[in-house]
Amino acid sequence: MTENKIGGLFISDHADLREHDMAVLESKLDTRSEQYEKNRTEMLEKLAHLDELYVEAAEGGGEEAMARLRSRDKLPLRERICNVLDRDSPFLEISPLAAWRSNFVVGSGVVLGIGVIEGVECVIMGHDPSVRAGAGNMFNGKKLMRGLEISRENGMPYVQFVESAGADLRGQGSGGDPEEAIRREGGHFAESGRLFYEITELSKMRIPTISVVFGASTAGGAYQPGMSDYNIFIRGQSQVALGGPALVKMATGEDADYEALAGADMHTSISGLGDYLALDEMDGIRMCREVVAHLNWRKKGPGASKPTEEPLYDKEELLGIVGEDLRIPFDMRDVIARIVDGSRFEEFKPLYGPTLVTGWASIHGFPVGILGNNGPLLSEPSEKAAQFIQLCNQVDVPLVFLHNITGYIVGTDFEQGGITKNGSKMINAVSNSTVPHISVIIGASYGAGNYGMSGRAFGTKFTYIWPTAKIAVMGPAQMAGVMTIVGRAAAERRGLEFDEEEDAKRRDTAEFWAEERSKGLFATSRVSDDGMIDPRDTRDVIAISLSACHTNEVQGTKEFGTWRM
Repeated sequence: MTENKIGGLFISDHADLREHDMAVLESKLDTRSEQYEKNRTEMLEKLAHLDELYVEAAEGGGEEAMARLRSRDKLPLRERICNVLDRDSPFLEISPLAAWRSNFVVGSGVVLGIGVIEGVECVIMGHDPSVRAGAGNMFNGKKLMRGLEISRENGMPYVQFVESAGADLRGQGSGGDPEEAIRREGGHFAESGRLFYEITELSKMRIPTISVVFGASTAGGAYQPGMSDYNIFIRGQSQVALGGPALVKMATGEDADYEALAGADMHTSISGLGDYLALDEMDGIRMCREVVAHLNWRKKGPGASKPTEEPLYDKEELLGIVGEDLRIPFDMRDVIARIVDGSRFEEFKPLYGPTLVTGWASIHGFPVGILGNNGPLLSEPSEKAAQFIQLCNQVDVPLVFLHNITGYIVGTDFEQGGITKNGSKMINAVSNSTVPHISVIIGASYGAGNYGMSGRAFGTKFTYIWPTAKIAVMGPAQMAGVMTIVGRAAAERRGLEFDEEEDAKRRDTAEFWAEERSKGLFATSRVSDDGMIDPRDTRDVIAISLSACHTNEVQGTKEFGTWRM
């Protein structure tokens, strides 16, 4: 250390410490091992399947439907979105694989994501007219509500490309059986009504809502522009009405002309529903960009405050860290080293509660606190997590949770040691924390472990999963085993002989379906998260999500629930 004396003061420049400001993680990943190669091969196979599904989602209603759109001088939805975005800016799609293995197309006929328009990060939602005329179903309804939630929670302008025939009357996932559709319904308009409420709530919260109407939009599709702040209609193409000519005929007997009833010229010159009249789709997209440009939108968060540096380790190596068999442990530090700036990580309490890794880093210049599983949650790591979460709230630092957790440890010794009490402290801290949370489920995320690691139910701003992710109440084998134990005990109480052969069949069936439903691909298809991502994109996906969070205030709390000491 060098010192310079000025009067009675000593000024130190710490010249010998500057390059040691934060420890650089030393990765011990053996990229030449047999296990690494096996993991990498398995991951590449999963990613190849994902690519096939992404292509299927991008095809919308299929080649014939897309050709029909173009014959009408209409752009496919994804091209509309590409044209509204700033040049070379990313688009983070949310839940792109919704409805996989259902009666609906992959993606469910709605595209949702975060993109940059005129330098402003926006939530963008669009109906795909090539898929059942943009009609609503249970999957794209979830996506639509998720988009509104992202806009509301992060204070981001909401842009919707509307072209929807309203609800899909051919059955909500029932293969077109109307009786089954009735049985599946039962919300009594709760979801559609909430849509209207939330669009208007955004306006009340001074979050702009912009609709570009690209085609026929009836019923719920009509209320979307009806509730928006700004409406752009396209001449000869936009048609908005609560009921189309067929419904008007049935309800009133009137033979309504579509243009007089619902046309763009009428709405921009007579009804006043439309604010801007575009000559064609590209003109409407240009107008949308102009509207966003005049919003004078300012982010409330501090934004990235540290230098952005690429990690010292190759992101390609993320492909070989986790394998199909989640019983094989891996060090979460190997993941952290490949996603944080300069692979620098200030680890907090490294010797205490080592089954949970905690510490500070930055990702694309955004400061973060990271919690990553290296084993089950015991009392000590649970207490460490609670303290760490409090510290991050004290300095307004967002939290990133990296999941590979089978749950909190169970057993007599652990209960007597206070695992329920101390695990509850961690969940208390997660529940009451007010800084943004981002979760990435890398391996297992079972039971209360999912809650302690800020699962979707805990107000987490964004949740993503790797192709290796598994999510369940408990592990499939454990679930099936518990059923056997309960069944055997019930038979003993009744004095009956326990049928081991029949139980083995039930157990195999239960374990098979529990395993299928625990797979990440099934979870993401049910919109239980924000999307399955390529491990190599983890750093960028987290950074885009952090930037979205910084559109709103990033502020921690000192108020937590009662700690059971």
